[in-house]
Amino acid sequence: MSISIPGRVVVFDYGEVISRSPSEEDRAVILGLAGVDAEPFWESYWRHRDALDRGTVLPSAYWKQVAEETGASWSASRIYELWVADFRSWWSVEPGTLELIDRLSTGGTRLAILSNAGFDFASGFRFSPLGQYFERVFVSAEMDNIKPDPSIYREVADELGVELTDMVFIDNKSINTDAASALGITVHHFTGVEGLAAFLEGLAA
Repeated sequence: MSISIPGRVVVFDYGEVISRSPSEEDRAVILGLAGVDAEPFWESYWRHRDALDRGTVLPSAYWKQVAEETGASWSASRIYELWVADFRSWWSVEPGTLELIDRLSTGGTRLAILSNAGFDFASGFRFSPLGQYFERVFVSAEMDNIKPDPSIYREVADELGVELTDMVFIDNKSINTDAASALGITVHHFTGVEGLAAFLEGLAA
C-alpha cells in the first residue's frame, strides 16, 4: 500500500536508518586488517570521522591519521583494503526502511537524502538502485558542512524549494532531529522500522 504525503518532502538520513549498522563480522574484518588494539583503533576511527564527512579530509589522509594515532604502519595496499572493508560495511540495507521508501515513492511523496558522509558515498547514493527514489541527494562533504548545524537544513530546504515547515526529517541521532525540530521541521527520531511506519502513516493524506 502506497503512502502519500502531499505538499511535504521527506528527507532521510542514510546510516543506520536506510542502512544497518556495520555488523560484528564487518568490524572484525576491519580490525583484523588494521592489526591494532580495538579500543584505540575505534576511538581514532570516530575522532576523525567528522572531518571525513565535511570533506576536509579525504579517505587516504583519514586512514593515515588513524595509523599515526594507533602506531600502525600500513602499506598503500593495506590502506585501500581498509577503505574497501569500511565502505562495504555501511552498505547493508534495512529492508523495512527501503520498503517504506518504496511505498512513499509509489504514493508520489517527494523524497531526498541528507547524510553526513564523505565524497566516496555520493555516487552510491545517486547511482545504486536506491537512487531511483530520491529527487536530490545531499552529502555533507559536498556541502562543506555536517548535521546538526542549522545551516545545513536551511540549505536543503532552499535547494528543494520548500519552507522548513514543509520538510519531514528522519534521523537515528537525536542531536540531529533536535536541531531540525528547532527550525520548525517535522522530525522523527528513528529507533526502528515499526515506529517509522506508524509516523509516516500518521502524516499520510
